[in-house]
Amino acid sequence: MQQSPSIISKNDTRNLTTKAKSPEALAHLGAGATAGLVSAITLQPFDLLKTRLQQQHTVKISLASELKNINTVKDLWRGTLPSALRTSMGAGLYFTCLSKMRSNWANFKVKSNPSLNTTSNSSVLPKLTPLENLATGFVARAIAGYILMPITIIKTRFESNIYNYNSMYESIKGIYYNEGTGMVTTVRSGSLRNFFKGSVATLIRDCPYAGLYVLSYESFKNDLFPVLIPVTIDHRASIINSGAAVLAATACTMLTAPFDAIKTRLQLTNESSILKASKILVNEPGGVSNLFRGVSLRLGRKAISSGISWCIYEELIKSDFSQNLFVKKERLSS
Repeated sequence: MQQSPSIISKNDTRNLTTKAKSPEALAHLGAGATAGLVSAITLQPFDLLKTRLQQQHTVKISLASELKNINTVKDLWRGTLPSALRTSMGAGLYFTCLSKMRSNWANFKVKSNPSLNTTSNSSVLPKLTPLENLATGFVARAIAGYILMPITIIKTRFESNIYNYNSMYESIKGIYYNEGTGMVTTVRSGSLRNFFKGSVATLIRDCPYAGLYVLSYESFKNDLFPVLIPVTIDHRASIINSGAAVLAATACTMLTAPFDAIKTRLQLTNESSILKASKILVNEPGGVSNLFRGVSLRLGRKAISSGISWCIYEELIKSDFSQNLFVKKERLSS
């Protein structure tokens, strides 16, 4: 028995309304910053211990020995302020750049080929080809990473026990004048270039990581996990997004681990090149394995952080709040 038009109209009021879209840039900025802030505060101990494992050592050290040097639980959250600033601002800027590039490119493709489907079942973000995912992730991370490099330097030095900074101002002054622990300088000639030390190594680590991550994440999210996760399960979209994020982060972290160790060494010492820092790392006790020092901590941190960040980000941008406030609604055509 067919329903009358009036009943259909009454029952499907919501479906008449709008087409789900990726919200405006402000929503991506806020969602990304929120996701980054939560993960930064929660996982700061991972970053602190990783930095201390990667700093200069004259003897081979272990995670257990570094934990013994922690006097109180509070010390594990040393550097949380610059870390929270860097991660929240970085995530907000990264997600905004990434979403705008992906959305604009998807719209361009649809205009060229109206029959093309760029819709994802678990996300309001568009589906792109693997190469497009790789390129957009790479460029978005390059932009966000370079802009926020000064905060990255401050964060790294706060986490190290080489520099005993007591305030943000002290760290900024110390980096500007290139002051180290116990270093006495007679000539006070500072340079803004000090805030960009290790930027090449950082971008070599982060840009390929981000490109490969977006490629892997989108593939897992749209192709692998929808097959593995039953349609009937509760919160299926959240499980798919989080699972894809964790798996992608695990794979990409292992590939870029050496550049993370080199980046940290450059930002904590006066070494001026990637090659010199690499040689010093390899010549220290532990040899080539020093290039993977702290990888387990970074692996745990990245996997958990990606699961938290991408799940929060995806859920926020498709929430009723974002859809109602930041999306221009379009009536569906029948």
